[in-house]
Amino acid sequence: MPLEEKLLNEFKQAMKDRDSAKVSTLSFLRAQISYVALEKKKKALDDSECLAVIRKLIKQHQDSIEQFKAGNRLDLVEKEEKELVILKDYLPQEMPVDSIKKIVDEAVTATSAQGIKDMGKVMKEVMAKVAGQADAKTVSDLVKERLLGP
Repeated sequence: MPLEEKLLNEFKQAMKDRDSAKVSTLSFLRAQISYVALEKKKKALDDSECLAVIRKLIKQHQDSIEQFKAGNRLDLVEKEEKELVILKDYLPQEMPVDSIKKIVDEAVTATSAQGIKDMGKVMKEVMAKVAGQADAKTVSDLVKERLLGP
């Protein structure tokens, strides 16, 4: 079942269950997916494009949480965190850190990276291999750690 169809079914179920947080989160997510499809002049997005929209929204929620914490708006932090959990349910299972480290080591060897100046090459290689199964920030931190050494 395509991800877009799954979202629609879960949206309908959330409406029946009167789960207002899930309804509003999925409604907004579906609207964003429709907007991106319209932008790309497509009738529907494939799963990888839907996941890109979900990741973008997750990043926005994480940024909002930081801002609300800085502004001492704990009521809004709580709301954003609930929505973040709902969105993360639709991402594929994350790759374990040990597996990412192994891929980083392989990429450093493959690109003959000498130091931090080669981080872009290594990141490009690693992100292609993990393909959405790892957070870019986590990968970036692991690549920096590997290139800078102990």
